Amino acid sequence: MLVACAHGTRNPTGRRLIAELALAARAQRPGLVTTAAFVDVQPPTVVDVVAGLSAEGRPAVVVPLLLSGGYHVHVDIAQAVAAAEGTVAARPLGPDPRLVAVLHDRLLQAGADPRDPLTAVVLAAAGSSDPRAVADVEDTADLLQSSWAGPVTTGYGSAAQPPVPDAVTAARGSGAERVVVASYLLAPGHFHDKLAAAGADVVTAPLLPDDRIAAVLLDRYDAAGGSRGGDHGPRR
Repeated sequence: MLVACAHGTRNPTGRRLIAELALAARAQRPGLVTTAAFVDVQPPTVVDVVAGLSAEGRPAVVVPLLLSGGYHVHVDIAQAVAAAEGTVAARPLGPDPRLVAVLHDRLLQAGADPRDPLTAVVLAAAGSSDPRAVADVEDTADLLQSSWAGPVTTGYGSAAQPPVPDAVTAARGSGAERVVVASYLLAPGHFHDKLAAAGADVVTAPLLPDDRIAAVLLDRYDAAGGSRGGDHGPRR
């Protein structure tokens, strides 16, 4: 059983895209059994889902549909699986070169030129007070920089520094003629809505939909032992 655990959002498009990510994983892995859980905003909670599966004697792998390892991964999800025998947590989706490839494609779709040294990119993440999450975002920025002539820096929606608008201002102050915010978010929602007011010339679309992300999800599941546990039982 794969428990796809997302943050949660009130945005209907965001909810649909997260649901479609699990469907895409099933399409790539026929017979895979999945269910959804969330750490915030919408039910069912990961605690309730994991507890219910454990009570039924069904082992599971919780795959965080999150792009870095912050509080939700190291506390919320970790505590949920610790109380359930036979259930384990996989690592989050990011960092991963395939996510960087999706970011690069979103930048191209937004009209940004990777060969232009005067086009700066601000990689915009939701943000976390956990330094491990910040390090994951910085690692992703470093990977993106390898295919981008202009500077790639980071900005955050909350909790971490600098805020996205400050990062955009700093990029202009460093000589960029064009600043593009690369949305390092899976789907539309609260944080993506805020990016339009950050002062950039353009903001890219979130990462979903893209089948490469479903492939990353399955790799996380397999690495945590999911492919050895069997995928039998009714789909949820």
